[in-house]
Amino acid sequence: MKALRSLAGVDALALLLLGVLALGVVLVPALSHQDPLGIGDVLATRLLPPGARDPRGAFHLLGTDRFGRDLFVRMMLAGRISLAVGVIGSLLAGVAGTLVGAVAAWLGRGVDRIAMAIADALLAIPRLVLLLVCAALWRPGLATVVVVLVATGWMGVARLVRAEVLGVRARPYVEAATALGASSWRVLWRHALPNALGPAIVATMLGVGNAILLESGLSFLGLGIQPPRPSWGNMIAGGRDLIVAAPWVALAPGFALIATVLACTLLGDTLRDRLAGEAGATLRERV
Repeated sequence: MKALRSLAGVDALALLLLGVLALGVVLVPALSHQDPLGIGDVLATRLLPPGARDPRGAFHLLGTDRFGRDLFVRMMLAGRISLAVGVIGSLLAGVAGTLVGAVAAWLGRGVDRIAMAIADALLAIPRLVLLLVCAALWRPGLATVVVVLVATGWMGVARLVRAEVLGVRARPYVEAATALGASSWRVLWRHALPNALGPAIVATMLGVGNAILLESGLSFLGLGIQPPRPSWGNMIAGGRDLIVAAPWVALAPGFALIATVLACTLLGDTLRDRLAGEAGATLRERV
């Protein structure tokens, strides 16, 4: 019981963290009077420590970077980009994987073999290598990062959905719908696929944190979001040579990245456990 209470508290904390972060990335850049992209009096405002005020009296919660830009406002603007890339990239990858896995399992034979052969071939290559190759082939940018995340992230979801659809298609209600005259595609979209979406939803949720981490890695290497537009990855890269003189420049976005990825992972694990518990309860009721 204590373990369950502790787990629930951690989940609530993760959800609260994501909620506060989502609210901050929307409101802070919009309401702040400080331009997160503009460069002012660099000599007077560069590398101010957290909690300092510049000569104009402006307060800087997390300090400033080498160009005198407010680090907190830039970090929230970067969070807006990183969260958008992570959510959109993971969601599109989940949709693509779900469609491929469902169609491959339903049609079977050659379509199934070809789709799964492509997925297995791509899964055999480390995703980071695929990301680097794709990012090097196209011009770095926001759209490129999303496309790359989708192109390299659908395979695992496809295999999960394929396995679920193969199991669902043998259920009595699928056979009953077919016997009543429903078309094959209607049975798939109305009966088989909705009952096979649980693993896909969990994989997509867990993929959000992974996508944010991969986007930050690409931006850190200079293959993702390009300056002056901030992302957590290029902010960390911009502060790595100041880690001794001004550690807050790299540590602030680094902590934000770690906390966000950890919160997404915890929520994904919780969703997986709850879906597994509901499935077990349903099975016990049927027995």
